[in-house]
Amino acid sequence: MAELIAKIPKGPLTQKWSEYKSHQNLVNPANKRKLDIIVVGTGLAGASAAASLGELGFNVKNFCYQDSPRRAHSIAAQGGINAAKNYQNDGDSIYRLFYDTIKGGDYRSREANVYRLAEVSGAIIDHCVAQGVPFARDYGGLLDNRSFGGALVSRTFYARGQTGQQLLLGAYSSLSRQIKLGSVTLYNRHEMLDLVVIDGKARGIIARDLITGKLERHFGHAVVIATGGYGNLFYLSTNAMGSNFSACWQIFKRGAMLANPCFTQIHPTCIPVHGAYQSKLTLMSESLRNDGRIWVPKNKEDAEKLRKGLIKAKDIKEPDRDYYLERRYPAYGNLVPRDVASRAAKERCDAGYGVGSTGLAVYLDLEESIGRLGKHVIEERYGNLCQMYEKIVNEDPYKNPMMIYPAVHYTMGGTWVDYELMTTIPGCYCLGEANFSDHGANRLGASALMQGLADGYFILPYTIQNYLASEIKTPRMATDRPEFAETEKSVTDRIEKLMKIGGTRSVDHFHKELGKIMWEYVGMGRNEAGLTKAIGLICALREEFWKDVRITGTPAEVNIELEKANRVADFLELGELMAMDALNRKESCGGHFREEYQTPEGECMRNDQDYMYVGVWEYAGPEKPYKLNKEPLHYEEIEVKQRIYK
Repeated sequence: MAELIAKIPKGPLTQKWSEYKSHQNLVNPANKRKLDIIVVGTGLAGASAAASLGELGFNVKNFCYQDSPRRAHSIAAQGGINAAKNYQNDGDSIYRLFYDTIKGGDYRSREANVYRLAEVSGAIIDHCVAQGVPFARDYGGLLDNRSFGGALVSRTFYARGQTGQQLLLGAYSSLSRQIKLGSVTLYNRHEMLDLVVIDGKARGIIARDLITGKLERHFGHAVVIATGGYGNLFYLSTNAMGSNFSACWQIFKRGAMLANPCFTQIHPTCIPVHGAYQSKLTLMSESLRNDGRIWVPKNKEDAEKLRKGLIKAKDIKEPDRDYYLERRYPAYGNLVPRDVASRAAKERCDAGYGVGSTGLAVYLDLEESIGRLGKHVIEERYGNLCQMYEKIVNEDPYKNPMMIYPAVHYTMGGTWVDYELMTTIPGCYCLGEANFSDHGANRLGASALMQGLADGYFILPYTIQNYLASEIKTPRMATDRPEFAETEKSVTDRIEKLMKIGGTRSVDHFHKELGKIMWEYVGMGRNEAGLTKAIGLICALREEFWKDVRITGTPAEVNIELEKANRVADFLELGELMAMDALNRKESCGGHFREEYQTPEGECMRNDQDYMYVGVWEYAGPEKPYKLNKEPLHYEEIEVKQRIYK
């Protein structure tokens, strides 16, 4: 088993980060110009990291597969970003944000990392306001807040229902400034296909120009991966179709370990599936749960009539409505954490109370809030969300309740990193959703944007210098070295192997089949028999893929099918590992719900004695079983107890 050194600073929890910054190694301005850093990804984590490192004076190469950094999937985040500002004077604090995050993750996250995240959260808001991000403001002109799931305070800053887009524009403006100044070189329409490791350290990448198909070699004294999560493993998810985990999977095969892959988040507030033709699902922000009440009919007969279209939601009178979250969780009501709300919706639908033509939907109703606040207030808060819903469903959410159902959204698992955000490969770092470090088994809403920007703006710029201070004597390496040539050859061989298959089935066929297996057996509810079956089905599907996939075109041109094939090949391996991790973890916690381990009330039943650890998987080589390593979790400042939201 490999040794996992988390590098958590000594001392009291509240002083660890300040002590670290006070004693870290630094690189002087003249030496920064001698050092090259590769940043893969231009979402909030990648763009903020590249901009910050460029501002510090490093030479940065920034890669994205999109035509512009502005198309990174961070733009899809809607509801807001958390920060412990206590502007509402409602009792918030750094400690309360830290505690809510640990509790929300069902006590499966690293305490020191989470406290640091809460500690720097306030600086993110100040920084973004200075950039001109148009956060909502109250009547007096002060920044406004709203509530999100898993919290009893209002700490979420927002820009209507497009917070991610506005924050990304802020990061993009900073990135563009550095591109103009020459400290950052942008490589758009380039996809990283492998990591170059020299003498045990990350020293560069092999990237494919997606326009010409040419493979390129790029050197860096350090490599930063900020490419998001693996929700698209399920095919139908809230992620953009291009979102993938291939960069992380390639560094996994080069020695970077993968932590808690079974920890995936099912978002409770999504537009339900309409048919087999869909390629993705649409998120309706969790912020709607501030003013929207969630319900199903109390009577199965009414639910059946709704499914058949014989009556409408308005025909169900108030006494005949079951506001099941308010009934089951009176303290938090509709603002319980996402995993809790998702399982509750599934339970109601499985019991026969679901609505919509498929019966796999519940209502989110704004009627009470419109009557209390006025339609104009709801329009100001959620106008673009309501417009989006009406365009997709062809129903006015101001007049009729929205129909929602859980869907795959965020992934809490990811590349294992230490306190410095370095992977188990020296010189290779991982940020944002691509790493595992902050959210445990369930992420609280509005915390993804917080982590991505914290990592990029306020954490990596410090921690990476601790490593690079010892690299200033390392000269830039020529890319004709054998290690670059060998890595490029492995990429070329894989592409040639894919192109030579010449099968009969499309890449999308295999991706859809994988998604069906994952949703059925590794989705909201998991059990030993289903997970065991999933592993067998995935292995068989992977074997079929390598025999029968059809990829049209050639590698020397724009070839979307080849891009997808590379990513789906990785998903077919990751899916097996994810099911293995879920099978190994014989407990229920957060988004990992093993049906054999639940309380009489249907809540998660953790096993702290045997599973209070990060499950860290190691690649052992082709056709060899993955190795499980364990990072024990220790809590010094909080009491570990059953997660209760009642």
